[in-house]
Amino acid sequence: MDPKAKKILLHTHWSSGWREKFSCSDEDFQYARSKGLMFDPVTISHDECVRRLRELHEQSITREKVARAFLHSLSTRQVHWRSSLSSYALTHDLTIHTYAQRQPEGPSYSACGVCNDHRLMADEQYTDEDWNVMSFERVKWGGVRLNYLTYCLMDLEFLSREEDFEVGQEDIVILRRMLEAVQACGDQEAARQLEKRWKDVLPSNQYERDAIMEIWGFAGLLQPKDENRPQRGRGTDLVSVADWRGEDSFSDEKVQFYFGEYL
Repeated sequence: MDPKAKKILLHTHWSSGWREKFSCSDEDFQYARSKGLMFDPVTISHDECVRRLRELHEQSITREKVARAFLHSLSTRQVHWRSSLSSYALTHDLTIHTYAQRQPEGPSYSACGVCNDHRLMADEQYTDEDWNVMSFERVKWGGVRLNYLTYCLMDLEFLSREEDFEVGQEDIVILRRMLEAVQACGDQEAARQLEKRWKDVLPSNQYERDAIMEIWGFAGLLQPKDENRPQRGRGTDLVSVADWRGEDSFSDEKVQFYFGEYL
């Protein structure tokens, strides 16, 4: 990632907190845009997003590459590579469909039935969409709007441009310690307690650890077995792991699917 472009992106949106008005000089914007970190307003339809995602999965995005990107991020703290795990999981079996093809049964994510089934937040049309905010959140914390259809597309577009990722022994050790921390949680401990257990496991701050929990939730590694629990996670703005408890542990099937060769 180009350091100057990254600095421009971060400074545009953040200064000891969110800036009230996002702005940067045209010269800075053009530079960050030329390095692929900032965008002109994006106009795209749901159907175009779905088609492009299908192309990415068929041509360049693989489970192995996604796993290496995530693992590589652990010791390097290159947080922007982490969410490709959830973006892959949410969209890898998303079939070509139109927005109005099927109505959802009890919509909770989208009025598109197919996207709703995949827990994807999707609109029929995006006009002058600001992808710079999503790019900022990806670079700053590892992603926030992880299950937005447009975020998954942007995220995997970034991944498709990278050749590959090196996974070191330190990354594998961190992964194992993260899994051990999950297993150490008491039955009624919630995601916030897991986040605190991860504090000394990997170089990170709370917001980055929150992002990883959400990524693992959307990727199926942390799966709540009961979705009718008291919503303790709602007060922390958690989504995919709001109902997770220590008794749920992690999905051995999903851990093996993504990281089995490293464990």
